Amino acid sequence: MATIALVRHGTTDWNKEGRAQGSSDISLDQEGIHQALLLAHRISSEDWGHIYSSSLARAHQTAIILGNAIGLDIKFDNRLKERRGGQIEGTTENERINKWGENWRNLDLGIEPIEDVQKRGINFLEEINLKHKGEKILVVSHGALIQYSFNKLLPHIPIKHLGNTSITIIEKIDNQWSTELYNCTKHLLSTFKED
Repeated sequence: MATIALVRHGTTDWNKEGRAQGSSDISLDQEGIHQALLLAHRISSEDWGHIYSSSLARAHQTAIILGNAIGLDIKFDNRLKERRGGQIEGTTENERINKWGENWRNLDLGIEPIEDVQKRGINFLEEINLKHKGEKILVVSHGALIQYSFNKLLPHIPIKHLGNTSITIIEKIDNQWSTELYNCTKHLLSTFKED
């Protein structure tokens, strides 16, 4: 079995504005870079074997900062991209209500179905678990992809909004997924400062 750490990317301007990012290629803001540096400091003394990442800028930038801290190159996998948001990408909740009404979630706006997100996320995790037995793997992705995949694998764990640069650790033992750490952002309380 592999030990897999699921990491949500650092914060972006669109996160702060409440805009749906989806597959839009949005970069980290300065706070997001700082969050990634704090997480990198947290994991820098740990023994990680590989880093996989979404190729979207916000995840890619987070993964590079982590990879630099532990001396690993990034491997990209398109299955780790965020849920496609269709027509809602770039909009806030108020803008969606103004444009499509209160029931905009019930309209066909080109949003990727949750089941499809779960399918590609779980396919990736199952493959990594088999490919990297006995290794510790970092996976940098996005809130919806991580949450929907996690909820499918561990439906008994209450849903929480994943914090930016949160780390969630999962393992598959005796054909059953389990978690030892969920949505942990304790590194954001660190007083570490980069030289």
